[in-house]
Amino acid sequence: MGIDLGTTALKVSAFGARSGRPLGQASRRLTHRTSPGGGREQACASVDRAFGSAARELRERLGSAWRRVDGIGLAAQGGSSIIADRASGKALTPMVLWNDQRAQSHLADMVSQTKPTYWRRHVLSEHAPHGLGRLVWLQETQPGLFDADHIHVGAGEYLFFKLTGVWRQDAGNALQAGSYNAAKKRLDRHPFAKSGLPLSFVAPLRRGHETAPLSSRGARRLGLAEGLPVAGPYIDQEAGYLSAVGVSSRPLQCSLGTAWVGNFVLPDDTSGWSPCQLVIPSPVGAGRLVILPLMAGNLTWDWGLATCVDADHAAALERASGVFRESLLPPEGLVALPWFTQGNPLCAGAHGGGAIFGMSAQTTRDDMLRAVAAGMAYELARVFAAVKGSGRVDSLVLGGGASRGWFFRRLIAGLFAPLPVLWQRDGDLAAARGAVFAFSTRAARASTRAVPTPDRATRARIDAGFRRYCETLMKLFASPPGGEAFRFGNPQRRRP
Repeated sequence: MGIDLGTTALKVSAFGARSGRPLGQASRRLTHRTSPGGGREQACASVDRAFGSAARELRERLGSAWRRVDGIGLAAQGGSSIIADRASGKALTPMVLWNDQRAQSHLADMVSQTKPTYWRRHVLSEHAPHGLGRLVWLQETQPGLFDADHIHVGAGEYLFFKLTGVWRQDAGNALQAGSYNAAKKRLDRHPFAKSGLPLSFVAPLRRGHETAPLSSRGARRLGLAEGLPVAGPYIDQEAGYLSAVGVSSRPLQCSLGTAWVGNFVLPDDTSGWSPCQLVIPSPVGAGRLVILPLMAGNLTWDWGLATCVDADHAAALERASGVFRESLLPPEGLVALPWFTQGNPLCAGAHGGGAIFGMSAQTTRDDMLRAVAAGMAYELARVFAAVKGSGRVDSLVLGGGASRGWFFRRLIAGLFAPLPVLWQRDGDLAAARGAVFAFSTRAARASTRAVPTPDRATRARIDAGFRRYCETLMKLFASPPGGEAFRFGNPQRRRP
């Protein structure tokens, strides 16, 4: 059984250990609270209820097969924060989500007091971990929570303890909390000390694909045998990558979800760099897994559907397909920059780096929708251009919600040719699948379908649009709000 505790949904799925076939699944939407200043929280009790409800539904669907569950794997969103009671696991705060903005000023103060080279040396990124600033903010607002009887955990650690009674964290969550040294692949008190807390305030690291036994409490909750092995917790992107292992030797796995993210493995001695990357140990042997989030995602696409297609979401998706059948690409010169969640690079303090350039009185809503989709695909190609041409990956594996759009798949196949592009047909289950890698690599591997490469004339039009996108970007912005593309080279030689 694989568990995927995401930001907006919790999914539980069962897979045949030998066949890899999905045997049943259940999901629950997760609501979050917003508050002034960019607050985003989930109530831990609601997460508990959602998990219990989804697990009961899956048990009912499987019937007698439920008793044959051999193992449980857990993947979860990274970068969230909970202060919990160390002994009981009781949450003492809501789950503060990874995209909560209330600690931004505390993070900025920390960054201003530290040279950029410090973060490059410790976390292999130009950005201080958001979790560090959040811990400083939490200490300021709720100082009574910070003592030896309590512990800072993320979403995956919280649910893993509920199942096993063991505190354990993955490297991805540790990195975002500031307690992990990406260069040395271990917990490190030095960056974490900037929060003013001892390293003992976080959980030990997960080692490889180790498991812990299902506790009596977890067994009663699930109606399963005590002692069943539970693997994890994995950060969701790590589990997503594991779902592509075996599809090819060196996949670039891209999840086209709430945020578009690419995941790929590099040997330890390969120098490569993006200022926004997360770097953790490879989950499949030596090397390091690079998790590279794009500064654009399905929030942009949802805006495009809501603005350009006059229908509810499901009907809008169907109508959008017809729009792209008429023409895959926007008119020449119409370019969309998809950074809807970033700061405005031309107006300090304003939010929104997205733009549609080249509009005229003849521009239609269909044209705008095509430009938005093309811009998202072009940004994916821009960020991973060096990776595509390096020979260090041998396929592109697509999953996540937007990958269900045939037009996105066709655009991306044209942009990444001649690299083979494959589509995970049950890509929504990628993290749940990857979480069971410790028990069955066959069950963890997603079923894929090859995406046909567009014909030469279509590729030529796609390539021309991509060049126009890059030229527009360079003319409008000295520094793109979406950040720099991944580059090979020594990050220590970069100028601040």
